[in-house]
Amino acid sequence: MSDHAPATSDAAEERRLDEARRTLAALQAQADAVRAELARLRRDLTQAQEEFSEMRGVQLLEANEQLLLAALQADAVARTAVGNLDELTRSAQRDALTDTPNRISMGERLDSAIAMARRHEKHVGVLFVDLDGFKEINDTLGHAAGDEVLRAASRRLASAVRESDTVSRHGGDEFVVLLPDVAKASDVAPIAEKMLHALAAPAHVGDQELPLSASIGVAVYPEDGEDAQTLVSRADAAMYRAKRQGGHAYAFHADSVVGELEPAAARPAPEAASARDRSAWPAQRHLDLREANEQLVIAAMTAQELEHQVEEMHARQIKFLAMVAHELRNPLAPIRTAAELLKRARTDEALVAKVQGVIERQIGHMTRLVEDLLDGARVSTGKFRLETEQVNMADTLWTAADACRAAMDTKQQQLTVALPEGPLRVRGDPVRLAQVFGNLLENASKYTPEDGHIALSAAVEGGSIVVTVSDDGMGITREALGHVFDLFVQGTRAMTAQNRGLGIGLAVVRELVEAHGGTVEARSAGKDLGSAFIVTLPADGDAVTPPGATTTSG
Repeated sequence: MSDHAPATSDAAEERRLDEARRTLAALQAQADAVRAELARLRRDLTQAQEEFSEMRGVQLLEANEQLLLAALQADAVARTAVGNLDELTRSAQRDALTDTPNRISMGERLDSAIAMARRHEKHVGVLFVDLDGFKEINDTLGHAAGDEVLRAASRRLASAVRESDTVSRHGGDEFVVLLPDVAKASDVAPIAEKMLHALAAPAHVGDQELPLSASIGVAVYPEDGEDAQTLVSRADAAMYRAKRQGGHAYAFHADSVVGELEPAAARPAPEAASARDRSAWPAQRHLDLREANEQLVIAAMTAQELEHQVEEMHARQIKFLAMVAHELRNPLAPIRTAAELLKRARTDEALVAKVQGVIERQIGHMTRLVEDLLDGARVSTGKFRLETEQVNMADTLWTAADACRAAMDTKQQQLTVALPEGPLRVRGDPVRLAQVFGNLLENASKYTPEDGHIALSAAVEGGSIVVTVSDDGMGITREALGHVFDLFVQGTRAMTAQNRGLGIGLAVVRELVEAHGGTVEARSAGKDLGSAFIVTLPADGDAVTPPGATTTSG
């Protein structure tokens, strides 16, 4: 028994070793399989990453190209718009026939010349030119020939004056010439003589040779007047004196009787008329002529006033168009720069995101300008659409305040809101009412300096809800106070503020408030003394909670 025991033990040990070897070989085979699978997975992952990166690069490149195309297209559209507006502004300031400045443009130049002369104690000459016998040219040769004569006259007048002077067609066959820098009044006479000499050469119209002459009236600042309208009117009166002398002459207003188109000596005294002359005018005919004259004077005065109003509105529109062109031009530079950066950005995601933000902000600004223009058009045509419902004004005012708070926080302005407890109900369009008070709060923030104060309050007065937006900012001058709600008007307050916009927000405010049956009023003690805008809206029946004021500040 003892001889076989070690052999048995060795055999068992050998079997265990063989089993261990087989197990280890199996584990090694499994490990090799796992390693092979891991290697395959790594290869697949690397390939997937390469494919993904390539696809992402292609997608990013395509996105960049699309963004670049959009930026270039926006730039082209904006360029076209600015070009059209520049051309429209230019054409609105020129006379279509003679290509000289029109009456409105001449008025602006004359105002500037007077202001400059006042500062430097100099003189300004205004010459009113009327072509002699022009009606006969029109009647015999037609309007085409008359137009050619007017063009020739404008060129000759321009050749007779300095480059700093201005020749303007005043209307019909009349011209106004501005001499902005005159040392003394007598210096105007040689220029008037030179103009008459230039006009005296015959004008060739087709096969016709037409002699030209003119009558010129002269008025000089400050002797004959201190404003443009007075100077032109008195130069016109002096021109009639020159024409009565036979034409082809000039006359100074200073040599005439102010206010009279005809010297008193030229009129017969009443007692000089004979009895037969007096009997030739029956009483009834005299009364009829007197009444007709009165009506003619009234009609002329009315027409003159209407013409003045139209010219004033036209001048506002021209300035407004020039401002629109300027505002639309502003976003072009950053959009153009962004477009150039996109060409180099390609796969630079951070730069692409930055450039995209620039383009989006500028396009947003241009969109706002277009929206302002549309609102301005609606003000002019009265085409605001209102979708009315019962509105809680407290909610509307809080919405407007929250929308403007970020801009106020940027300038560290303090906004105080004081509203009665409970709802303030009106009948109206909630979107348009929010626009009203958003415009007023935005306006207050624009014209209030940093660390300034703005207040929004509401109160119930009788059957109305009164909302006040006030500030301690730039204020409004007495002259501008009556025009702050007019369309196409921007006063000094708007021009000096470093804010973009077209200045039509207050016109929109008035239109919308009146569309809701309310009123809006502007108040200010003057420049740098703050301002307040008070909106009064009819309450919706009895649905107004009595005031119990709550105040919050931010």
